[in-house]
Amino acid sequence: MSYNDELLDDAYQLFDSLQFPRNLTFYEYMLMAKGTNIYPKEALLKNLALGLAAEAGEVANKVKKLDRDLGGEGGITDELMQELLKECGDALWYLAVLIHALHGDMGEVAATNIWKLRDRQKRGVIGGSGDNR
Repeated sequence: MSYNDELLDDAYQLFDSLQFPRNLTFYEYMLMAKGTNIYPKEALLKNLALGLAAEAGEVANKVKKLDRDLGGEGGITDELMQELLKECGDALWYLAVLIHALHGDMGEVAATNIWKLRDRQKRGVIGGSGDNR
């Protein structure tokens, strides 16, 4: 058994012993999400990227229908909010496993992104376009 497999077993044992719901750290979530991955290594990045895009599309589609059918965000129901949160969870799964496949850490990716955005905000370029502004 590899070190990662042992960490995963430990994480699942910890998770299973806790009362639901319990908030997870980015690391715990990423590790557990990785443990539920069934995609083959040969096409892992492709499947994860396409899955992430598909789940983000499902979120966008529900919001589009909110605007079309319920008169915009003022018409959102608790039920639709829960549906959107579930879709966000599905997108999060793909993102977490993709970050792991890229040998990244979710907490580090999140922190790096916030640092980048705060820097842009301080320089007054947060609303512009382009990756390197």
